[in-house]
Amino acid sequence: MGKVRYVVVQQNGQEIVEEIHKVVLHRFSVGDAEDPDLYAAQPLYDWEHSEQGQFVMKNSKTQPEWNRYLDHTTFGYRYAITAELEKKKLSEYLLKWGPIK
Repeated sequence: MGKVRYVVVQQNGQEIVEEIHKVVLHRFSVGDAEDPDLYAAQPLYDWEHSEQGQFVMKNSKTQPEWNRYLDHTTFGYRYAITAELEKKKLSEYLLKWGPIK
């Protein structure tokens, strides 16, 4: 599903190991454009302010990030939003909104 790392945190004087998953939570495409990031700004903004985006922004261990990739089949671009969520929050996300497409 993505990269997994483990973090040891102190809680009530005890060390607890948290499982943190770095996963792609949203994908979308932008056609062939001179400035694809300009065209991607609206879908990124819409996702960030959606219920899913708000959940991720609130519960992500680090600042969510987006990445752009060339899409050779359409001569356009693919964008992916990734975030790090602890195991419980990732399970909650998947139960609420289903698998990431």
